[in-house]
Amino acid sequence: MKKTLVAALTSALVIGAASTTFAAANPFSDVPMDHWAYDAVSQLAADGVIEGYGDTTFRGQQNITRYEMAQMIAKAMAKTNVSGADQALINKLAAEFADELNNLGVRVANLEKYADKVKFSGELRYNYQSQRKEDEKRTNKDQIKLRVFTNAEVNDHWKVVSRFDVNSNPSVDQDDNKANWDRAYAEGNYGKTQIQLGKQELYTNEGSGKVMALLFDDQFSGASVKFGNQLTTKLMAGRLNDKDVFANDKANFQGINLQYAPNKLSVGAGYYHLNSYDFTQRANYGDSDDANIWSVNAGYNFDGTSKINGAYANNTEADNQDYSWQAEYSYKGAQKANKGTWGAWAGYRYLGNNTSLLPNTFDAMNGYKGWTIGANYAPFKNVIAQARWFDGEDIDTGKDGKQLMGRVSFYF
Repeated sequence: MKKTLVAALTSALVIGAASTTFAAANPFSDVPMDHWAYDAVSQLAADGVIEGYGDTTFRGQQNITRYEMAQMIAKAMAKTNVSGADQALINKLAAEFADELNNLGVRVANLEKYADKVKFSGELRYNYQSQRKEDEKRTNKDQIKLRVFTNAEVNDHWKVVSRFDVNSNPSVDQDDNKANWDRAYAEGNYGKTQIQLGKQELYTNEGSGKVMALLFDDQFSGASVKFGNQLTTKLMAGRLNDKDVFANDKANFQGINLQYAPNKLSVGAGYYHLNSYDFTQRANYGDSDDANIWSVNAGYNFDGTSKINGAYANNTEADNQDYSWQAEYSYKGAQKANKGTWGAWAGYRYLGNNTSLLPNTFDAMNGYKGWTIGANYAPFKNVIAQARWFDGEDIDTGKDGKQLMGRVSFYF
């Protein structure tokens, strides 16, 4: 059976090329702008599904073989950003041309599968921080951070993920700058079970829409297992390293986190145990060298744009600042792929210094309580700017504390 290429295009449009507006120009001299298939041909060429004959011609009235059509289908199958309806049509075409695709399998499908086993992405970020504490001199800090992410396929179940960070502070000497592998772990996926081994992210108290980390926003070296669908359970064990918290720079760590997210609602609970060998550098911590922290969190997504989140935690081993809590409302949010998108949020944070051991303090200061507001905006594609303001007071002394934070991120 043979089809003309113009007829075949009707089927090839399953990759989503039927839009009437395209950024790419049609590269073929024999397809005029008033041709009914002009838009489709332009997008198919831009997406790499069709290539023409190498002499700037498309030859749309020429018959093609099933083998040539199978080549187009194979390229369409390689596309990842397609709708459910388009994917169903691609599958239908693949079944129709199964024999031809099987003949192409070794040279096309497998080649595409293994040619892109390692993927790179990154972020260049500029941070500005200004702290204003009562009876203390104002401090300003600039930071430039480069992050490079790698995602390498090992086999059908395992991949290796890493994140390399380079930090530079323009206000200090070059010797104070540093670079390190912030993440480096192997991840295995078996159905609804995920296993991670190595230096991985420790991010607790997510809630709905990921409330800022109330307890930990750091990495630990060890193992974690996460399983479940609507109700997920995550078990973690390893070692935390942070000289600002632990006198010996490290602590043995075990934790369990439960999260239930059936639809718009998300609720969760967690328990975390740390044996630090020495917590005494924290004021009024207590006689124990351990930390036993339990937490609960909840969130609700109203309509995809408005969300509320909250979290509470308590450290039963601490004698002072032994609990933390926060609540936040957020509206929309900047999306790096969509220029002009924006978001805003407001919340209240109470960060007990002996409970929020390693929090994300991008807006609030640890050991303080107060209000925070912020907004972000995408002025260009893959560029997001944000600003945050915190106005609070020291939990112990009641002295005022304010913090202004700004960030511009360039993604690649």
